[in-house]
Amino acid sequence: QVQLVESGGGLVQAGGSLRLSCAASGSIFSINAMGWFRQAPGKERELLAGIRLSAGTTYYADSVKGRFTISRDNAKNTLYLQMNSLKPEDTAVYYCAAAKSGWGSPKTAYDYWGQGTQVTVSS
Repeated sequence: QVQLVESGGGLVQAGGSLRLSCAASGSIFSINAMGWFRQAPGKERELLAGIRLSAGTTYYADSVKGRFTISRDNAKNTLYLQMNSLKPEDTAVYYCAAAKSGWGSPKTAYDYWGQGTQVTVSS
């Protein structure tokens, strides 16, 4: 009942920036928190950042803290991930996710997922 569509992925040089967007539709009032994940080849899915939609409080993984910023525009039903100082190690498929409960921390269980968007960082 909730649909998530990511956009903004692509190819970027090391040190560059990208902004990912996630448009939410459907029963969006059931969503309490949202987050960004990524999965690189041969690795487990990793939570990068989460946000509580009402208060805007955030969580960041150590691997992206200081480089990535999660934000939301509640009026536009859109989630963003601003990625700066990108490294080749950031190359992965990036996913937007939404949770019916929780505050976007690692303990949050996510219920809905987008299709993913490829981010490739060249050296």
